[in-house]
Amino acid sequence: MRRSDLEHLIRAAGRVAGERELIIIGSQSVLGQFPQAPVALLMSMEADLYPRAHPELADKVDGAIGEGSAFHQAHGYYAQGVGPDTATLPRGWQRRLVRVDNENTNGYVGLCLEVHDLAISKYVAGREKDREFTRELARCGMIDAATLAQRLAATRLDPAVAKLARARIARDFSPPKRRKR
Repeated sequence: MRRSDLEHLIRAAGRVAGERELIIIGSQSVLGQFPQAPVALLMSMEADLYPRAHPELADKVDGAIGEGSAFHQAHGYYAQGVGPDTATLPRGWQRRLVRVDNENTNGYVGLCLEVHDLAISKYVAGREKDREFTRELARCGMIDAATLAQRLAATRLDPAVAKLARARIARDFSPPKRRKR
């Protein structure tokens, strides 16, 4: 997905929901802060989102422009209607949202997660695709370990999950191991 695709989804989802502001919480929210993000981070064909004022309208968006819809067939990407509790996020994440609001969004606004908040949600989820995503963020210098540590400390988590997330962060920022010959 490219930034222009995300802008199109913001416009289409806003129209479907009849809402001006949409929260984008999935991996493609990286396009808010980094419109020219590396291709390796843009492999997903969906944007996880919900209307800010009325999250319950996410199902309406999903039905109209979600996976398998005519919209998906026509454009090759789609909106995944999700709820506010889909991602585990640090305290204060709403104050750090990155605004996507330009002529391509036609008056609709996409509010994308700040990249460290996005990374925390991925470290907590811990699926293989999430781990590949965070490794690429770290490799490209788009996130830093100190900010991640602060955000993780500001995230309400079970201690065992927090420990796993800390280990995943450490792994992404440790130097690659040299192979023995």
